[in-house]
Amino acid sequence: MSAPIRVLVCDDQILVRTGLATIIDAQPDLEVAGECGDGRTAVELAGRLRPDVVVMDIRMPVLDGIEATRLLAGAGVPHPAKVLVVTTFNLDEYVYEALRAGASGFLLKDAPPAHLLHGIRTVQTGAALLDPEVTRRLVGRYAARIRPTGGTPHDIPLTPRELEVLRLIADGFSNSEIAVTLLISQETVKTFVSRILAKLGLRDRVQAVVYAYRQGLVT
Repeated sequence: MSAPIRVLVCDDQILVRTGLATIIDAQPDLEVAGECGDGRTAVELAGRLRPDVVVMDIRMPVLDGIEATRLLAGAGVPHPAKVLVVTTFNLDEYVYEALRAGASGFLLKDAPPAHLLHGIRTVQTGAALLDPEVTRRLVGRYAARIRPTGGTPHDIPLTPRELEVLRLIADGFSNSEIAVTLLISQETVKTFVSRILAKLGLRDRVQAVVYAYRQGLVT
């Protein structure tokens, strides 16, 4: 049996923090490595405990969750942590800034417990987790900031089918929606997504969306 996924829970509301920890600890493949109520302590504990995943609130005292995420997973961090942002605030600016800071995923606190657990497991594998509807809104709001490079699809090292999948990812389609649209299985979609990320040297779906806009594949 493999070792459980170790999770650091960071939230300034003790009832919320305790609830998250209880849900996580009830799973045989997960365990709470530590808890804290502010961003500064989150950074210190993550450095000491080396959790597999950090569940991070945004609005916290001393240091907010976005800045804490930047210190844990931002550009230039030698061993970036995997951060799952969980917040009550469904504001596009928060989502955008959290992802820019290096977060691997974003969930709302009113999501069912199963979504939280799925999020932790997904982020731990190195994949990104972003609700498709949130992706659509983000792209709609921030696409103007992403300047096309002037390249053409012929310059992109992807097959026509992979380009098709990439465009759907950029449109905010989930794997299941891509499968239905292209009449293929979800496993095949996963294979396509993995190939696309590997060929383009991208970390996750969020970077794939930005790449698609920069290449002018979607507007």
